[in-house]
Amino acid sequence: MAFDIPSIPNTSAFPDSIQDVSTAGQRLPTKALDQADFLKLLVAQITTQDPLNPKSDIEMIPQMVSFSTLAQSQSMQSDIASLRTEQATLRASALLGLTVQLQADRQTQVVGTVSAVQMVEGTPKLVVDGHAYGLEQVISVMPPPVAVPTPVPSSPSPASNADSTTTP
Repeated sequence: MAFDIPSIPNTSAFPDSIQDVSTAGQRLPTKALDQADFLKLLVAQITTQDPLNPKSDIEMIPQMVSFSTLAQSQSMQSDIASLRTEQATLRASALLGLTVQLQADRQTQVVGTVSAVQMVEGTPKLVVDGHAYGLEQVISVMPPPVAVPTPVPSSPSPASNADSTTTP
């Protein structure tokens, strides 16, 4: 048994003068919900619930726990990012005065002494020969040259000269 399905014409219900603005500024999907999105969902859920059969407190507790967990997670992410920046700054500061070998670009390597550390957009940069380089460009760190003490020529002491002249 075969059925004939009539074709539906592909016409818009909107007149030509009306534009569909819903696709004009499309929102790109995000990987995770942030705090504002969570609050919007919670408010929407509360405002659209049945007033004669509202949700019990027990049903709302898991959502509040989720909200608290989200806030703690965001705080932890911020703290970890701050620790990473501080660690990079300490690593860069530890290289002050040391000789480093850097990969300036694919074919050029630079060897020089780190003379300063500059912060560029929250990231420490090593200044070598007047140019700023990132920590990721460091290939090797050479120890500072060891100063070898130069021997001082020994001069005879007056006491030893006196003993040698008094012999008869």
